[in-house]
Amino acid sequence: MKSVRLLRDIQLGVRNLLLHKLRSLLTVLGVVFGVGSVIAMLAVGEGASQVAMEQIRRLGSHNIIITASKPTDETTTSMGRFAVSMYGLQYEDVERLAECFPSVRRVVPVKLVQKEGRVGTRTLDLRVVGTDPVWFDLVQRPLVAGRVLSVQDSIDTSNVAVLTEHGARRLLAGQASLGSEVRIGGNYFEVVGIIRSEAASEGAMQTPDQETDAYIPMRTAKERFGDLFVQNKGGTQVRENVELHQIIVEVDDLGNVERCAAAIERMLQTFHKRKDYRISVPLALLRQAEATKRTFNIVLGSIAGISLLVGGIGIMNIMLASVTERTREIGIRRAIGAKRRQIVAQFLIETVVLSMTGGLVGMGIGMLIPWLITKVAEMPTVVTPFSLVLSLGISMGIGMVFGIYPAVRAARLDPIEALRHE
Repeated sequence: MKSVRLLRDIQLGVRNLLLHKLRSLLTVLGVVFGVGSVIAMLAVGEGASQVAMEQIRRLGSHNIIITASKPTDETTTSMGRFAVSMYGLQYEDVERLAECFPSVRRVVPVKLVQKEGRVGTRTLDLRVVGTDPVWFDLVQRPLVAGRVLSVQDSIDTSNVAVLTEHGARRLLAGQASLGSEVRIGGNYFEVVGIIRSEAASEGAMQTPDQETDAYIPMRTAKERFGDLFVQNKGGTQVRENVELHQIIVEVDDLGNVERCAAAIERMLQTFHKRKDYRISVPLALLRQAEATKRTFNIVLGSIAGISLLVGGIGIMNIMLASVTERTREIGIRRAIGAKRRQIVAQFLIETVVLSMTGGLVGMGIGMLIPWLITKVAEMPTVVTPFSLVLSLGISMGIGMVFGIYPAVRAARLDPIEALRHE
C-alpha cells in the first residue's frame, strides 16, 4: 500500500514539474553544472596524481637512491696543467653500505658517462650507464628483446650493451638489433638486449633511466672510461673526477626504509666533508604525493561544491514560488483530509526529482568533460566510482536539505486561509 502511494506521489510530482518545463529545466542547471564540475575536477586531479605516484612507485618503494651532486662550495684539485673538480660518491661508499647496515639487502653502483654512439653513418648522444646486473632487478623495466647484463659479463669485463628502445630505433633502424655493434666513444660494444625505459617528465622526480641509455657492465665502464670526465661547456673544458654518480640501495622491509635512509645520511656525512650527494626516498615521496592528492581533491571538491550550493538555493527559491502558486491547491488537499506529512512528502519528492535529474545529467557531463580533456589536451584523467557516487549523493542531499523548508512551509498553511487565497 505504501509503495503504491509513493509511486503515485512521484508521478504527481513529475506531472507538476512538467507543467513548467522551462522553469524546471533552468532550476536543475545549477545542479547539473555543480555535479559535472565535481566529477570533472576530481577526474583531472586523480589523473595527474596517478601519473606522479606511478612514476614514484616504478622507482621502487624499497629503494633509496643516492645521487652525486656538485657542491656549491666546490674545490678544485690540480692534475698536471688542468684544474679538476672532485666530488660525488665513492667506490668505498658501496662497500660501507653493504657491510654496515643489516637492513640493506642489495647495493647497486652506477657510473654515468656522456658519449656519442655510432652505427655506420647514424649517430646519437648516449648516456652510458655502467652498473651491475642487479640494477635490472631494482629498477624493473620491460625487456623488449634479447637479455639484460649478466654476472659473467661483469667478470669478463665484456664489451656488451643493453640499449633502450628509443636509442635502438634511432641507431639500429633498418638492421638487426641484437648482435649489432655500436661504437661508443672509441670502443665497440655488442648489443645483447633492448629494454623499455621511463622518460622523466618535466617537473617530476628524476628517474634512474633516460630514453637514450646504454647499459654496460660496471667493470667495463671503469676500465674503458675511467673516473675523469671532460665536457665542453661554452667554449671551455670542464674536467670532473667522479667515481660513482649514483647508488641504489634496496632495503629488506618497508618499515625500515626511512630509518635506513636517515642512517645512511649520517654515515655519508661522516665520510664526505662536503655535501656532494643527495638522497631520494621514493616511499617518502609516495606518501607525500598521496597526502597532496587528498588535499588537492578536498580543494577541488570544495570549489565545485559551491556550484552545487548555488543549485540548491535555486531549487529552494523555485519551490517557495511553487508553494505560493499552489496555495489554493494545498488548501483543497488539506480540506479533504490530507495530512501535513503528506504535503511535506509531496514537495520533498518534487525537490528530490529535480536534484536527481540534475545529478544524473551532471554525471553524464562530468564523464564527457574528462574524456574531451584527454582527447584534446592529451592530459590523463581518471573518473572514479567514488566521485560518481559522491556527486549523486550530494545532489540528492541538496534536494532534500533545500526542499525541507518549502515543504514544511506548505504543510503549515492554514486550510481556511489557503482556500481564500486568490
